[in-house]
Amino acid sequence: MTRVAAIDCGTNSIRLLIADVNADVNTDAGGATGQPTPRLIDIVREMRVVRLGQGVDSTGELAPEALERTFAATRDYAALIRGHGVAKVRFVATSATRDARNRQVFVDGIRAILGVEPEVITGDEEAALSFAGASSVLPSRGEDPVLVIDLGGGSTEFVLGNADGVIAARSVDVGCVRMTERHLRSDPPTPEQIAAAEADVDAAIGEAAQTVPLERATAVVGVAGSVTTITAHALRLPEYSPAAIHGTELDLDAVRKACTELLEMTREERAALPYMHPGRVDVIGAGGLVWRRVLQRLADVTGGRITTAVASEHDILDGIALSIR
Repeated sequence: MTRVAAIDCGTNSIRLLIADVNADVNTDAGGATGQPTPRLIDIVREMRVVRLGQGVDSTGELAPEALERTFAATRDYAALIRGHGVAKVRFVATSATRDARNRQVFVDGIRAILGVEPEVITGDEEAALSFAGASSVLPSRGEDPVLVIDLGGGSTEFVLGNADGVIAARSVDVGCVRMTERHLRSDPPTPEQIAAAEADVDAAIGEAAQTVPLERATAVVGVAGSVTTITAHALRLPEYSPAAIHGTELDLDAVRKACTELLEMTREERAALPYMHPGRVDVIGAGGLVWRRVLQRLADVTGGRITTAVASEHDILDGIALSIR
């Protein structure tokens, strides 16, 4: 058993998973021994909203204050990693860092704090890690293709795969932070702002569909904070509960209704919700807009075959931990 630390540094949040990796050995119905399957035993899960991607969509650079927030969180994570006797660490950065001209400042700062080289991964790599993380804890559907949607702050990944792995994947530049900064500036957003954001999202879905055959999906799984928070809202939870959210399957109509409600609320109304993280208050409306459009497109292209969506609390962070060798 190996103790590893995975860090996922996205556009909105930076997350840490310290886990023991245990290889279970599978057996088939006749008792034959199969290949060992890695399994994570959580030790620590932490999340900080640092908004690293603040302004990147318009300026093309990471803001000094955003970098400092991220470095401060990384210092705290470094202390946890040392305290828990971690053997191996992998730090992965995604959309905001990919887009930034000054990403070397970020890379140098993280290396100095953590002692490991941060990896600025491609959208395709991000998609594969998201699928690995989500599929590691969800029931296998065999050869039936499942579509995993990782709805982040700066980008959204569309990953079609089955028990054999990824079939096709595409990362597109729409996310809750990017759409909020670009379009949804009013409180609540105006119909014109919503229409402009929807046009961007629809174009991005069309771009993803050029690579990923969405019509082949037999089920859809949503991951990351926007999707799980929307699920908490649909369930009307008294507090944010990963156990209550993970694996929840809801009718598309119920999910889209929750998306619309969050989009149309004022900031004050969203902040008062008991399951709303303070760092998501100003961007969850855009997250709802993106998720609503994605689910509508899936319902259309599958001829109504997909009628529900599953939420997963396990995502790219788990995929990063499982990838550590």
